[in-house]
Amino acid sequence: MATDVDASVISVHDGVGTDRSSSSSSAAVTRGSAPPAPRESEETLAGLDALDIPVRSQRPSAGRAWASTWPKLAAFGMFLLVWQIVVWSGWKPTYVLPGPGDTLPEFFEQLGTSEFWDAFARTLTRAGQGYAVAVVLGGIVGLAVARFGLLRAAVGSFITALQTMPSVVWVPLAILLFQLDESAIMFVVVLGAAPSVANGVIYGVDYVPPLLVRVGRSMGARGFALYRYVVAPAAFPSVLAGLKQGWAFAWRSLMAGELIVIVPGHPSIGANLQNARDLSDTVGVMVSMLTIFVIGVAVDAAFNVLDRRMRERRGLIAEGSNAVKAARGSRNSRPKDGSTGPAGPVGPYSGVDTSVV
Repeated sequence: MATDVDASVISVHDGVGTDRSSSSSSAAVTRGSAPPAPRESEETLAGLDALDIPVRSQRPSAGRAWASTWPKLAAFGMFLLVWQIVVWSGWKPTYVLPGPGDTLPEFFEQLGTSEFWDAFARTLTRAGQGYAVAVVLGGIVGLAVARFGLLRAAVGSFITALQTMPSVVWVPLAILLFQLDESAIMFVVVLGAAPSVANGVIYGVDYVPPLLVRVGRSMGARGFALYRYVVAPAAFPSVLAGLKQGWAFAWRSLMAGELIVIVPGHPSIGANLQNARDLSDTVGVMVSMLTIFVIGVAVDAAFNVLDRRMRERRGLIAEGSNAVKAARGSRNSRPKDGSTGPAGPVGPYSGVDTSVV
């Protein structure tokens, strides 16, 4: 019997013995045996399993922290190297453009002073308060514009126009309205960040699939419940992008305000930068700029953590899935001739009779 099966398979490959193979297949069906299921390669199964929601990587927390930190440290090292090369080139004298060897020691020395931390705390307090007000104001305006078509037609383009205005443009008006006071800085920060937050909310609501809204309504969601359980989760990725961009504008606006609106008795990073410039202290200028840069990187890392967690909850990150690893392994082990394994492709059009196996 085994000899007949082998001969039948070989004859199909050679183009001979078609009738014999067909008769064997017909006999198998006549005997009442169910036709066997088609073979599926390991790669196909792994690809289907990869559609499942991926699991988180089991790597320790310290390993994950180091994996996300060392690229930034390497990039910062490259930046310092380029900076030092520019200084060595003699493009500007060192008293105009100091190198990392002069700036970094001064930076670490200032970390041990109370004046530095007072300025640091005041700047972050201003940024946090102004950003919070901008998020509330921008969120309310964005929801209102996205909800009412007449309001969108009236002020929709105004929001984008406000977003494109440079932050420093608001400083003279803020000084006229509030004098040299904390309120002037807050005014600049809020107007710089709120339009970005509002646009993030507007576009997030605009791109919610209508099918989700119809499904939510069919399940009884109305009014606030519809926004709470359907629209808000679907729009959150765009809203998060608007929040991140709003922070960038808030931080830029704050630095512009602190450079010009110097409140007596209220030290800040921007005030230290302006004072160092007035005293021609180029090392102090570089230290203040380095502090601003480090804070920006730290806040961006926090937003990236929030964004990654959101994508993990939605199944958009598959690096930790064992199924995806299996799919990658099977794809890498695929022969270059197009076959799916050592025995070659298998299927109804592959030249192999699967009915008698």
